[in-house]
This record gives sequence, C-alpha cells and structure tokens, in this order.
Amino acid sequence: MSDPSPWAIEADGLGKQYRRGWALRDCSFRLPAGHICALVGPNGAGKSTFLGAATRLVQPTTGTLRLFGVPVSDPAVLERVSFLAQDKPLYPRFTVAETLRLGRELNPRWDQALAERIVRSGNVPLTARIGTLSGGQRTRVAFALAFGKRPDLLLLDEPMSDLDPLARHEMSGLLMAEAAEHGTTVLMSSHMLSEIEDMCDYLIVLAEGQLRMAGQTDVLVPAHMLVTGVAVEGGVPEELRSRHTLVEARVTGRQFSALVRPHGPLSDSWEAMSPSMEEVLLAYLRSPDAPTLISDEARFDGNRETAA
Repeated sequence: MSDPSPWAIEADGLGKQYRRGWALRDCSFRLPAGHICALVGPNGAGKSTFLGAATRLVQPTTGTLRLFGVPVSDPAVLERVSFLAQDKPLYPRFTVAETLRLGRELNPRWDQALAERIVRSGNVPLTARIGTLSGGQRTRVAFALAFGKRPDLLLLDEPMSDLDPLARHEMSGLLMAEAAEHGTTVLMSSHMLSEIEDMCDYLIVLAEGQLRMAGQTDVLVPAHMLVTGVAVEGGVPEELRSRHTLVEARVTGRQFSALVRPHGPLSDSWEAMSPSMEEVLLAYLRSPDAPTLISDEARFDGNRETAA
C-alpha cells in the first residue's frame, strides 16, 4: 500500500445499532498518524464497539471508516494494523516460543528480536505453555505479538489492567518509544487516567455512544479553566453560565467550583487555575451532556464546536 494519507483513522458518521439501541452513533473524527491517542469513556460508552469496527470484528450500521486513507473493509489494511483485545486471547496449549513462531509465520514484517526481548524482559520462559502463565505474563506475551507485527496502527483495549506497576511502566515506555522511533500510531482504550496523562498526546472521549471530545491534548486541556468562587443564590453565578461554556459545576456550602471553557476574561472575583488532563477528563465523564469539543485538526463538518 503506497497511500501517503496523513490520517491513521478517519471516521465519518460511524454508528452501530443493536437490538437494545445504539452502541455508537454519528461518530466523526480524524486521528493523524504518529500519535499516541487515549480512547476514554465509561463502561458502555462505545469504546470496544469502535475498536471492533476498526478491526472488522464489528460491522457498522452507518457511516464509513478509513485507515491510512483506505476503507477498513479492504483486506490490505490488515497488514498494517495490530489489535490487542481486553481478554488477550492466546492458545493455552502453545508454548511461548510456539506463539511467537505463529506470529512470525503470519506476519511478513515480523520482528522476532523485539518480540523475544519483550518476553524475556519479564522473565517469561520461552518453553512455558501459555495456559500455565500468570495473567501478567500472558499480557506480556500478547504485547510481544502485537509489537512484533511492526504495525503502523496499534489498537489496544484496556491493555495494562492486569500488569503490576513496574510492568505497566515498562510497557508505557515501550509504547512511547515505538511511536517516536517508528512513527507507530497507537489508539489505546484505558480507564487509567493518570497514566494517560503521561503517555498520550491525543484524546478521543466517548459518552453514551457519542463523541464528546477529540484532538491534541495540548489544544484541548488548555481550552479549559477551573473556576471557584462564592455561590450566588446557592448556585453558579449567571455571569459564568451566560458568558462561558460550562462543562461541570459543583456547589459546596457557599462555594462553587466549575470547569469551564472561557470565552473572554473571567471575573476578578473568582479564582481561576489551569486544570490537569485528569481533571478535564473526569469532568466530561461525569457530565455526558456537556457541549462537545472537537479541535480543528480532528473535526469533520458537522461537529458542533471547535477548540480555541
């Protein structure tokens, strides 16, 4: 495939409907190649559905999805994509060495040295059968398969939930090194917000099956401010609501606190400070009806608001 598309993922009106309702609806965004992107949302938000569509495990009901400028339905896409599912399915009777050999036989760009290095760094014996390994050891072998393929796009569904802190730190470093050295694009579903802040430079936020926020972290996060002050009539001052975009607000006693997207100067009577990425994400996760924020780089026509 020689397509030089700068976009690793282009979703346009993507949706999936089941009998119980829409798992994903009208999802439109672009992810530029070379980023480590966090796919964030509460359980049932549509994260796994989107990853299923990107790996052809889920057939969308509406919309289109392109990877590197090519429709996801094109078999040629498969060579460029690696997917690590949440349950990390492996053949339990295979040894670790046999599992890596399977990866080598099935993937033309296979990097045996990298795969073995990932396994050996966790002291996982190559002669051990997969079924005898601990959850963390199986995860390491699954990572070895995913990275050994040398994909252009690496899709990860809650990849580090069963790793100890040391192994999570190592795998996080590996992800960042791969993206930097080989230009690998990573889309990672995760609930570990503190680790996302250290690893990811791009965000996709889903809630109730719809896109709530998308773009580079250094554009999205600075677009917000944490504001505190004296509550007015037991609530947030009307000046704050009417002049700025309110994402989330709380009132405790006589004080209010709010996450806002400012449109102009804030009142001197309030205290304002820059939020962390985790604070922004938590506010959006707690407030699924908050106005959508899509950066210019990530947006398609029809997205409702762009980041400043």
